[in-house]
Amino acid sequence: MEIYLDNSATTRVFPEVQEQMRQAMDAQYGNPSSLHHKGVEAETYIKTAKTQIAKCLKVQEKEIIFTSGGTESNNMAIIGTAMANRRAGMHIITSSIEHPSVIQPMKYLEELGFRVTYLPVGRDGTISMQALEEALDDETILVSLMYVNNEIGTIEPIEQVAERIKKKNPSIVFHVDAIQAFGKLTIHPKRQGIDLLSVSGHKIHGPKGIGFLYINEKVKIRPIILGGGQQKGMRSGTENVPGIAGIGLAAQMAYQNLSEAQNRMYELRQMFMDGVSAMDGVTINGCLGKKGAPHIVSVSFEGVRSEVLLHALEDQGIYVSAGSACSSNKPAISATLKSIGVKKELLDSTIRFSFGAYTTEQHIETALQALNTLLPMLRRYRRKK
Repeated sequence: MEIYLDNSATTRVFPEVQEQMRQAMDAQYGNPSSLHHKGVEAETYIKTAKTQIAKCLKVQEKEIIFTSGGTESNNMAIIGTAMANRRAGMHIITSSIEHPSVIQPMKYLEELGFRVTYLPVGRDGTISMQALEEALDDETILVSLMYVNNEIGTIEPIEQVAERIKKKNPSIVFHVDAIQAFGKLTIHPKRQGIDLLSVSGHKIHGPKGIGFLYINEKVKIRPIILGGGQQKGMRSGTENVPGIAGIGLAAQMAYQNLSEAQNRMYELRQMFMDGVSAMDGVTINGCLGKKGAPHIVSVSFEGVRSEVLLHALEDQGIYVSAGSACSSNKPAISATLKSIGVKKELLDSTIRFSFGAYTTEQHIETALQALNTLLPMLRRYRRKK
């Protein structure tokens, strides 16, 4: 039996989404910019997907821009906003535990002369509200924070952050990286004070290589990809019609029974945390209960290297991650784990377990049984060495 517990890295595409994409590639394969009937057929997929996503978020269809995924959405939000608003100020705020697709654009902007403040976080991964208030100044033009941390599952207090930002200056743009939150939590950007929202398709049982950026119609932002002027000039390039058709349907399916799916996921998460907490030498990182996202559990295993445990589980058909999938193939230690104060000896002993629509109680039980068997054996082996 294959047990896939790495859903924060990517998810298995729903069969209905696969079929929708197949139709877009096989029957309605035209270029959406073409004026003939085949082009109009393809364009219909784009319009339908915008409607599906806009209904989920309760926003306008024209406020949705399709991208190649979460990384591009984050880059467009950060660099595009900074460049469009630099005359109003050169100060940006983010946190110390953001995804590389946020941190690297920030570093790029610093090279251009922007000043970036990286907010500290507590042991549970939530930002310091006091530090946020102290950081906001007359030069601040953008605040960018992730909704759910991709490694430890912490849910940031987005609405409180928005309230503090807008109280300081309503013109400050608030960008939220919702790549791990969309389809897991109820998100209504206009109600929550979110100006820009990044989403990726392959985190919600949709296809890879597609995402979108919600841009409030009042936000001043520049495109970062120039060319043929597609999507009203905001993101040039022939649209990925099959991907767009897929993410639209995947979003609709994720939100159809969101409350029920969320409760089910929290039950699986609690079941896993209860089981792993009973084991020796185990530390759960991040927030417990519903202060954390329903699909992510970060666990440090004393005396066992994460890569060794990952492959030992893989040998039993259980797939997990040793941190963010975007950096897990590199030897760097997680900045998130360091920021929340994980002990030095546990930094290289941490595994992320993440659940999805196909995860079952049997999967959780089998994974726990495997950990109970493997941990003592791997620890004995390490001591002998």
